[in-house]
Amino acid sequence: MSDAEPILHMITPLRNTSPFDVNMAVDAGFRSIATYSKIQLEDVRGLTQDAMFSRAPDAAKRTVMFIGGKDAGLALDQMEAAANALFPPFEISIFADPSGAFTTAAAMIALVEKHLRGKRDGGLKGVKVQIYGATGIIGGIAAVIAAQAGAEVTLVSHLVIEDVEAKAVDFKKRFAVRLDCAVAKTDKQKSALVKDAEVILSCASPGVEVISETVLKSAKNLLVGADINAVPPNGIAGVDSHADGVALPHGVGVGALVIGQIKYQVQHQMLKRIRESDTALQIGVIEAFELARQLVK
Repeated sequence: MSDAEPILHMITPLRNTSPFDVNMAVDAGFRSIATYSKIQLEDVRGLTQDAMFSRAPDAAKRTVMFIGGKDAGLALDQMEAAANALFPPFEISIFADPSGAFTTAAAMIALVEKHLRGKRDGGLKGVKVQIYGATGIIGGIAAVIAAQAGAEVTLVSHLVIEDVEAKAVDFKKRFAVRLDCAVAKTDKQKSALVKDAEVILSCASPGVEVISETVLKSAKNLLVGADINAVPPNGIAGVDSHADGVALPHGVGVGALVIGQIKYQVQHQMLKRIRESDTALQIGVIEAFELARQLVK
């Protein structure tokens, strides 16, 4: 292994790099961290090659590009642009986790899989999953992970179906997954929709109850409900932040802090892995989910 100091270059299209991600990087052992704000897609190739060519080939492999922001599509495009800028022997490592969405969604779906064990065979394959707050970054990536695992996923919009249809089209192009779309504005509409749901994911804004007790009672096929909202009121009635299999009228619930604990471990271990690696790594949605699955076994 090269004895060169690991260097972490953190890019974001936003005005500021996430303090959360900086803290995570330091706790994972990085001591040399540089941050870059307002980075657009066209900037990525030049930054990547600056990081590559400024070190000897062995040291290049101790160099990491972390991609943040709050836009999953842009982060994926930036990751692809960085990867396309690489060639041997100057490859550097790339880790994309915009707004923590890739690691959070990975943790959420891994915990859903855990609580499906013993309730049905085949894991997520063929499971009917409904995602509320699906226009958000975490909901969209959770949809991709679940669909890649074989689930039948429906993105549910609170406003207009076009919002989720655009996301379904984008992710079909990027990941070759099929995502259905629906709209449910009222409890009456949600109650009609959840009758078919075996898994409900609440990925909406903090402090908003998306799935009420009335709606839950209509979800007679529900096996698992998971919620990323840690701000009261919780997104799913009866699922507090510490829930890890709490009984619901039908099925069980998983809360935000339980999901967050696994998310933290995934990001921490990925940052440690990439810091200690003597080969260039590329870490995105798939790699985050693989590790999350290992952690919840």
